[in-house]
Amino acid sequence: MSRCVFVCLLLLTLSATGLLLSMNACSGASSSFTTNPPPTSKIQHIVVIFQENRTPDNLFQDPVLIARGADIASSGVNSTGATIPLTPIDLGTTGTNPGNYDLSHAHAAFTSMCDFNTSSGTCKMDDADLVPVFCKAGATNCPPPNPQFKFIPTSEVQPYFALAEQYSFGDRMFQTNQGPSFPAHQFLISGTSAPATGSNLFTENNPVRNNNENAGCIAPPTELVDMIDPSGNTTTQYPCFEHQTLTDLLNAKGITWRYYAPSAGSIWTAPNAIQHMCGPNVPPPNATSCTGSDWTKNVTLTYTQVLTDISNNQLQQVSWVIPDGRQSDHALSNDGSGPSWVASVVNAVGNSPYWANTAIIITWDDWGGWYDHVSPKVINSYEYGFRVPLIVVSPYAKAKYISHTTHDFGSILKLIEETFNVPSLGNVDVTADDFADCFDFNQTPLTFQTINAPLNAAHFLNDKRPPTDPDDD
Repeated sequence: MSRCVFVCLLLLTLSATGLLLSMNACSGASSSFTTNPPPTSKIQHIVVIFQENRTPDNLFQDPVLIARGADIASSGVNSTGATIPLTPIDLGTTGTNPGNYDLSHAHAAFTSMCDFNTSSGTCKMDDADLVPVFCKAGATNCPPPNPQFKFIPTSEVQPYFALAEQYSFGDRMFQTNQGPSFPAHQFLISGTSAPATGSNLFTENNPVRNNNENAGCIAPPTELVDMIDPSGNTTTQYPCFEHQTLTDLLNAKGITWRYYAPSAGSIWTAPNAIQHMCGPNVPPPNATSCTGSDWTKNVTLTYTQVLTDISNNQLQQVSWVIPDGRQSDHALSNDGSGPSWVASVVNAVGNSPYWANTAIIITWDDWGGWYDHVSPKVINSYEYGFRVPLIVVSPYAKAKYISHTTHDFGSILKLIEETFNVPSLGNVDVTADDFADCFDFNQTPLTFQTINAPLNAAHFLNDKRPPTDPDDD
């Protein structure tokens, strides 16, 4: 009996009555893959750009990618069985009506859209119309018809299309968690959203905040976050956790890293929720600032500093690049500049000496409530979630390549671990692949071509407006 079959039979036995397993967990590359650690001379820097709240069906209606075999649907099925064509909506959803709305991406919204079929062990993906809609105050004609069944027009995301068409695009990248941003960002640095080592609880939703209060270990004492166990039982606790992170392994090996974030208390600023990374000024839950050495040395609260660091030859070996709300692609929060922001970071690397030995991973933290037709490989009540887009950019990325291999946030961790020869965290990175199919380290390195975008790096560097944080949905 193969390892995959054994594991799947075991999990099916344990999960006969719950939302626990998709047969996708035992199909294709999600259970069988080859690793291909990059030669140390080839990749010396990894930049992870984490955008917000999109699916491939919503963001990548690109005829070129589709012609190459990318699995992108132009319609979906709703809870009545009707086929609903995807119709255009602006990226910012801050312009003319009906663009003034956001969709829930809480765990309950995942459960609704998934519509788990216990007999087949898969999501039926036919209940996206049950995902709640939040209209902007004062918006008229909101929500529009079929608000979950939308796509972004080519004219608004051309820089993304240019990157995906030139390099490797993944149509089987899944968010690790079944819910929103706070746990997604925890998985990106730790491979887990558990509150402590050995806990079987994982973070279910964003913390419940009032007036955009700080999150993590500097949250007010009254702030709580929902937690969930593998069987779906829930509880709440203060959102300050303590366990090993990938940055600990990097520190031990002397690998340099930096985390670029919009603000100290954002739910997107993952280090603020790890006590030893934050180093709160007084014991939680009464802390008001992070003062630890990891924080002061490696967390940069000017998100555009990544552009300056590249130009000043100060790029660290590993970088997490988290956007401001305006550049995030988060519906209702962004101003449509996300594709230009990503292009500015890629162009900065591509037009610098760093291009020769850098891998850039571009992905999105969750599905944002938008329709997607591909069923995830659901394992239990908190992982895995829906598809998110993936672009791998590097002189060693396969050109014009569509990856059908199953990837998740653990794949990012594994790539970093293998590149810099650090131990495994022992979390989702253990079972993840390492993007091996997206690279060819024997190919002639690709020559960088500047990505055209409406806004350039100077626009972001000269933008002196205070940073904006995401909403709390």
